Amino acid sequence: MISSFPDRHLLDLARLSAAQIDALLRRAQRYADGAQAPSALAGIAVCTLFFEPSTRTRLSFQLAAQRLGAHVLNFDASTASTTKGETDLDTFRTIQAMGVRGFVVRHKVDGAVATLAEAAQPGVAVLNAGDGRSHHPTQGLLDMLTLRQAKGEDFSKLKVVIVGDVKHSRVARSDLHALRALGCGEIRVCGPAALLPDDDGTLAGCAVSHDLDAALDGVDVVMMLRLQRERMTEGLIASLDDYHRAYGLTEARLRRAAPDAIVMHPGPMNRGVEITDAVADGPQSRVLTQVANGVAVRMAALEMLLGDAASS
Repeated sequence: MISSFPDRHLLDLARLSAAQIDALLRRAQRYADGAQAPSALAGIAVCTLFFEPSTRTRLSFQLAAQRLGAHVLNFDASTASTTKGETDLDTFRTIQAMGVRGFVVRHKVDGAVATLAEAAQPGVAVLNAGDGRSHHPTQGLLDMLTLRQAKGEDFSKLKVVIVGDVKHSRVARSDLHALRALGCGEIRVCGPAALLPDDDGTLAGCAVSHDLDAALDGVDVVMMLRLQRERMTEGLIASLDDYHRAYGLTEARLRRAAPDAIVMHPGPMNRGVEITDAVADGPQSRVLTQVANGVAVRMAALEMLLGDAASS
């Protein structure tokens, strides 16, 4: 399976074909259905190399690797030698020299994970757990798995809307790559102009709107995004209250979508800003399903990238 992935790594979804994405999703679904995890990574050391805080992604990768029998090393940048001036690349090479074969890397800088992957030795795999505002491939995959479970494998008739801070969202970019690859019928993107990407191709093929009420009409899937205040400059939104009034998902607004529409959010949620409690915890929410699917998807990705290394 490894030879079918670009450079042995999983850095972004743009490099994967629809068939490769499908293969990952099918394997992940087996784990989501409760299939017994083989000891596919027995004897393999996997390091979660996080230079940026994380809860869901880090913990689900750790659990996924453990369920596959791997030895898991947890790197915390706040207590590591990077605080003494060591470069990220030297940190990566040092841990690699200890015999670690898998790296799950999160970084606040765009392209940083790909740069580390270039320094990987033969037999070492790097998985991108989120870099800057560029890519978050396993989040995109778990979102697609959640969509399949709710709506079936044929996306051709689906209407999906992605709402909010697309400009700063690596999740949105990965979701857009995956939705296009899997043949989604209609992709809508909605948000304030200041929080939508520049004309860089991110929104190619999407229907763009600044009116949430109109964007919700008849959609099958509502993907809400976190307002990423830590990545934005001041002044992009007037206030959190104004943002909620214009782009917050409420029960009344959700009624504009199809009756069986599902609601998704990558977390962490800013309740009362992007989404109300009633929607986040309501019957149409798939937020916790996304979290559960994260473990299954990350098991599939780790197994497909590192599974044959255990016997080498």
